[in-house]
Amino acid sequence: MTVISKITLNEVVYDVVDLPAEVGHQLRLLPYIHRILLENVLRTAGEDAARAKAAIIDWLATGSSELEIPFLPNRVMMHDTTCGPALVDIAGMRSALAEAGYDPALLNPVVPVDVSTDHSLAVDAFGGSASLELNMKREFERNAERYRFMKWATNTLTGFRVHPPGTGIMHTLNLERLATVVATIQKDGRRWAAPDTLIGTDSHTPMINGIGVLAWGVGGLEAESVFFGMPVSLRVPDVVGVRFTGRLGDGVLATDLALTVTHILRKIDLQDKYVEFYGPGVSALTAGDRSVVANMTPEFGGNSGYFPIDGHTLDYLRTTGRTSEQVELVEAYTKRVGLWLDPEETPRYTHVVEIDLSAIEPSLAGPTRPQDRISVGDTAAAIASMKRGSVAGADISEPNDGAVAIAAITSCTNTSDPRLVVAAGLLARKARSFGLHPAPWVKTSLAPGSPTAERYLRRSGLLEDLEAVGFGIVGYGCTTCIGNSGPLTEPIAVAMKDRGILPVAVLSGNRNFPGRVHPQLEAGFLASPPLVVAFALAGTVELNVLADPIGHSSDGQAVTLSMLWPTSQEIDEAVAVASDAADFKPAYDEAEASKAWRELEAPTTTLFPWDERSTYIRRPPFAGFGKGSLLGTYDAHPLIVVGDDITTDHISPAGAIRAQSETGRYLVEHGEVPTDLNVHASRRGNWEAMVRGLYTNRTVQNLLGSEIPPGSTIHAPSGEVLPLWSAAKRYGECKQSVVIVAGERYGMGSSRDWAAKGASLLGARAVLAVSFERIHRSNLIGMGILPMRLPEGLGPEELALKSGDLIEIHADMGLIAPRCPIDVVLRRRDGEITNFRATTAIETAAEVEMLKAGGILPLLLKNLIDTNAVQFGLGSSDSRASSP
Repeated sequence: MTVISKITLNEVVYDVVDLPAEVGHQLRLLPYIHRILLENVLRTAGEDAARAKAAIIDWLATGSSELEIPFLPNRVMMHDTTCGPALVDIAGMRSALAEAGYDPALLNPVVPVDVSTDHSLAVDAFGGSASLELNMKREFERNAERYRFMKWATNTLTGFRVHPPGTGIMHTLNLERLATVVATIQKDGRRWAAPDTLIGTDSHTPMINGIGVLAWGVGGLEAESVFFGMPVSLRVPDVVGVRFTGRLGDGVLATDLALTVTHILRKIDLQDKYVEFYGPGVSALTAGDRSVVANMTPEFGGNSGYFPIDGHTLDYLRTTGRTSEQVELVEAYTKRVGLWLDPEETPRYTHVVEIDLSAIEPSLAGPTRPQDRISVGDTAAAIASMKRGSVAGADISEPNDGAVAIAAITSCTNTSDPRLVVAAGLLARKARSFGLHPAPWVKTSLAPGSPTAERYLRRSGLLEDLEAVGFGIVGYGCTTCIGNSGPLTEPIAVAMKDRGILPVAVLSGNRNFPGRVHPQLEAGFLASPPLVVAFALAGTVELNVLADPIGHSSDGQAVTLSMLWPTSQEIDEAVAVASDAADFKPAYDEAEASKAWRELEAPTTTLFPWDERSTYIRRPPFAGFGKGSLLGTYDAHPLIVVGDDITTDHISPAGAIRAQSETGRYLVEHGEVPTDLNVHASRRGNWEAMVRGLYTNRTVQNLLGSEIPPGSTIHAPSGEVLPLWSAAKRYGECKQSVVIVAGERYGMGSSRDWAAKGASLLGARAVLAVSFERIHRSNLIGMGILPMRLPEGLGPEELALKSGDLIEIHADMGLIAPRCPIDVVLRRRDGEITNFRATTAIETAAEVEMLKAGGILPLLLKNLIDTNAVQFGLGSSDSRASSP
């Protein structure tokens, strides 16, 4: 029996799970993450609570466990380009239910779902006072159909709330407005106080870990299961403790810490592990500092980047306008149940990493991976091997190798903390005083995480300074960070075409994979906002920005970075002037009251009215009862073989659609204007468009042949080189199985479930990789595709697969289990045979059930019908509709 106690605040009585009474002295040994998981299972797991509690306590013996526990988060967060595919799935499943004679309204979320509209805004206009208005206008013009679809969902689904364009990036919105840190839950006539927990369909969801909210990113498929009341099933997690000591030096920013932590932790195997920060150094970091580090969780490879709750958390809640009653509840509850940080406490961890904050130096990451930290002055050396060598003796007034094509203060990562944006403003103010301006080829932009930034920047006078050096606000959304950077400037485009230069992006984002920021840019550096401004002024990364002049004043004086860089005291003083807790509610209320959003008309029907002519919203073939399990014994052609570090961006792009691409040609054939096809992220509701974009990133090489273009393969029976979707269609028509083979860290990066849905549409029954990133692995299983780890020393290079080779897989349904061996036979086209054993990349029994059902969507529908929706909390009346 769970021990329940009560706390009273302001004459309100709350029931709480009494963790100290439940586990006694062992509570101080548990990581804070496990304490939150323990509270969750004791409160929600019913008859399974005692077993789940024992599994968590037993973890202390070894710091690892193979036992599973259920986890029921309080809420779900999505953004527009992950909610779109999820809503298409829901609409498709509702249609399937109706066609089978069931009431489609039974399929309805049972936990609150918040959706931000942040991933579509593009930087079409920049550098002018009207840029924000023009970009917002174009956003609605391009995406009106998608937004009407989202409004249909708000009209017909309960507990589903959309925050319209202009309300900011989902993670900033979560930090500043939605997160409560301690939730009040009404259930069975009782008022509970409990940790605020969530899952989000974006890999950077752990940013909210910075203020003590346990959350992590999942694919849209897993989120859909939580919508309908299914718990997340997970192994009691391994937790890597990162012990901070010391404090950051003067002028060292949270970005520098985040990039250093990413560099260090990427050297550790964090697959399916959680990270928790502890120790005395944590107390020297503000909630803003912590959130920047936590945001980089997917970049350092973990499931979480958790910071426990303390006084800095309360300070953040106050400065963002939370009520005094809520702040009091957070303090009283967390101290009562053992969730308040003790910086001297040393919990049990699976592994411990020590980091001295005083040793952190100004940092950049790049030019192609976020974990590749470099010193700020080493940019020229970092791109040396990528240079074209075409600009010897070139005119320095023109863009050459290393020219900064894009300088973007972008992304929730480094714009949610006002200190970082204010630091950029202070550098801009000093640069303005010297008369400095960006080079004419640099595309500059400022896209803060929320509309509150405009208020504090204007109050401090720093917005005018930023605008004076080209960094006016272009919108409140992901923009450049997600690849919606808009067209390059004409000087850069001409220099690339005529002289083949290597241009570079510098951005305050979290990812710099080739083609991520812009399809034509292969090099990019992640930087703090003030460094973004500095490199924009320099116009090139072909310098030592720490020592060389980045510009000259109007009187010819050389201006160096040291003359512009703000001190920590200057930043703190400016933040004090800029901040006002009263900004937050009205800023969001004003954005939520969007006239353009309000005037969008949308259906109100239970079933969505599909339109076969639509190029945005099409009923998907996989959102129904399915065709059964893909498991079994079979021979398969390798459809595509790729190397290491293939990201979900590589698999399913988010950026601009080129008219001459397979997707572009499809859209033009269906009536779209070739000059404005929007971005792939906006087309995720149309499977026909998305399947044509798979693996088309220019850096992806299909190792089946050296001359295969990106997004293509060799169709083995005919020997023809075809687009992947076309070859897959031929294999499917002949009932021939296909698989995908990959190297290490397959599926790293964004959480997009389309990378797995795409594999499903290509007909893949399995993916064999050296290693998988967590979310993509989970998404593959959600689509019924078996992920398998290749044996050590047998990656794509060693396999040396060629078109015509066959892979025989023995994955019979009765034998599949978490991490079980699978016999594989490789039959070369020349007759040679190789036998080896792969291992299933399955973590839980629940994932086994998904694979047996053919994926999570068929399983959801089966459960809904089999239990007459009772287990989903949707009532026990007859679910049969009176007519289909």
